Amino acid sequence: MLAASLVRKIITQFASVQNLGYYKPTTVVIAMAPRRIDHVASKPEMWKHLKARVEAKRLKVEMGKVREDQECLRVEQRNLIARFGEIERQYDELKQEAEMIAKQSALTRIKLGLMLGILIAREGGHLVQAANLTRFLGCVSANLSYDLIQVIIL
Repeated sequence: MLAASLVRKIITQFASVQNLGYYKPTTVVIAMAPRRIDHVASKPEMWKHLKARVEAKRLKVEMGKVREDQECLRVEQRNLIARFGEIERQYDELKQEAEMIAKQSALTRIKLGLMLGILIAREGGHLVQAANLTRFLGCVSANLSYDLIQVIIL
């Protein structure tokens, strides 16, 4: 009985101090010890360690940013390599087309020269020479078409 009355007295005093108007049997207030960090933080060594940790975190953040930048650079480098490969392929294709055009131009000049020779031979009355040039023109045209077919197939 004495213990119960003492508990009631302590609770009522505590309730009046806390301005509580009711009794809470599950409420228990325990005084806490001061934090250790408060005592240690005043030491210069603790400040050094704290600065080192802050610096380490800052460096980790910077390293993360550098990693992201490096990954972006790698992606851009891959894209550039692909673009250069495409440009090189187009260059080779254009080079082949230019070579084919040059060959066609040379053969066209030869054919025009033969045609001019045929006309001059006919005007001069050299029918045998005109016939020979006509046959040669036919052979050149046949070989030209055969060569073009081979170039297109390849």
